[in-house]
Amino acid sequence: MTITSAGRPAPPRHRQERPGGRRRAGRRRGHRIRVALAVCLSLLVLATAGAGWLYLKLDGNISTFDSGGVSDDRPRAGSSKGENVLLIGSDARTDGNAALGGGDKDDIGRSDTTLLLHVYADHRHALAVSIPRDTLVTIPPCKLPDGSWTKTQTDTMFNAAYSVGETAKGNPACTQNTVEHLTGLRVDHTVVVDFKGFARLTEVVGGVQVCLPQDVYENDLNPHRTTPGRLLFKKGVQTVSGQKALDYVRIRHGIGDGSDIGRIKRQQAFVASLLKEVKSKGLTPTHLLPLADAATKSLTVDPGLGSADKLISFAMSLKDVDLHNTKFVTLPWRYDGSRVAIVEPDADALWAALKSDRTIDGKNATGKQKGKQKTPSASPTPVSGSGISVGVYNGTTVTGLAARAAATLTSDGFTVTGTSTANSQDHPTTLVEYGPGEESQARTVAAAFPGATLESVTSAGISVVLGQSYATTPTASPAAVPSTVADGARSADDNPCSNLTYG
Repeated sequence: MTITSAGRPAPPRHRQERPGGRRRAGRRRGHRIRVALAVCLSLLVLATAGAGWLYLKLDGNISTFDSGGVSDDRPRAGSSKGENVLLIGSDARTDGNAALGGGDKDDIGRSDTTLLLHVYADHRHALAVSIPRDTLVTIPPCKLPDGSWTKTQTDTMFNAAYSVGETAKGNPACTQNTVEHLTGLRVDHTVVVDFKGFARLTEVVGGVQVCLPQDVYENDLNPHRTTPGRLLFKKGVQTVSGQKALDYVRIRHGIGDGSDIGRIKRQQAFVASLLKEVKSKGLTPTHLLPLADAATKSLTVDPGLGSADKLISFAMSLKDVDLHNTKFVTLPWRYDGSRVAIVEPDADALWAALKSDRTIDGKNATGKQKGKQKTPSASPTPVSGSGISVGVYNGTTVTGLAARAAATLTSDGFTVTGTSTANSQDHPTTLVEYGPGEESQARTVAAAFPGATLESVTSAGISVVLGQSYATTPTASPAAVPSTVADGARSADDNPCSNLTYG
């Protein structure tokens, strides 16, 4: 305090603001805001960089096969309303797979497991069709490593397609060509999983629950052993992963009836349990990224899935598919000696149902239905084909026409003895050919094809040669997957011990 000369305290001075004081305080607040924004921006950049690094890492994991090996003669895009994904289990011994599966690392790549997965257009239903490896099929021309193409092979085992070219990594494009030729369905994506990829997937999800009908020993996995060896699996329900999961899906001898069909049943149950584990953890990026990292290290895919972004986007598109509505079936089959033959017209009816997006119980799964669904009549003119056998031939270039007609005739009670391509594909109208004494039955067949003409021939039997007029006539979709196929279906939410007929 200041004292005046008179001894009195000086009057207090008023406090004055420093020039520019408020401006400096405003600058301090602005500085803090800018620092906060800079920190947030830095964190965002770091997070984005981390995600980018992870995607680059996943991209580096993925291998693609040469799309130049895919045939030009294939079903047109959009021929099926849903999406078709070919899943191939490769037993190639390259890249360290020999340590898991045994054998020589330079051995020829083979495909012991193949599933055609149809994801319906509503993205709430899916149907996986197993194709037995010993099935006798026609393998169309396929590209060899030197750039040349093979000739068509008939009555050849299905898994031979993957071995065309005899390379250690196999030939997924040839298997895709064969499946498209067999089904008339366009394969949108192909995914090959090897031993290592399979083992890693089972480890990342924490194991998969399986069920064994009996104790399984080493000689069940290797029939060349002279002694039982150690116990590999105990009877009943258990959780397996890694090498043990691989051993489980590869067991064939010494369990069930020892057939490949039996192994397919167990593999379907395994994949169902794997899906259940994945779904239980949620299809979110947090859970998908570890799965993607494990899977992509041992995946070979078509170029359409050749990046992490595409692969994860595809996986996320399946998040609404319900487990109960995810079904597993096997291509209609019968034994033909030591091989497997396709049962017709059941197989053709199955492919026709998938093309029209009909579920296993006949529902429309295109996602576009409105109001109460009506059950369509099988043919424009209701007829009864009881006791009448007929062969069906496609006299046009329209893929899958014979299968469509076979499904129609079967639902009307006819017995379809087989489907094939006619000698010429330029028939404008449908022709019904009949042998001596069969005109009355032929007229019944013709009633199912309005506008069809009749023609007598010298050989016995009745045949339908489909013309372009049938191809352009709107017809109802097949009612459902054939009961011979549907009766043996497994749902992804089934008990792992159920429906193991052959296992």
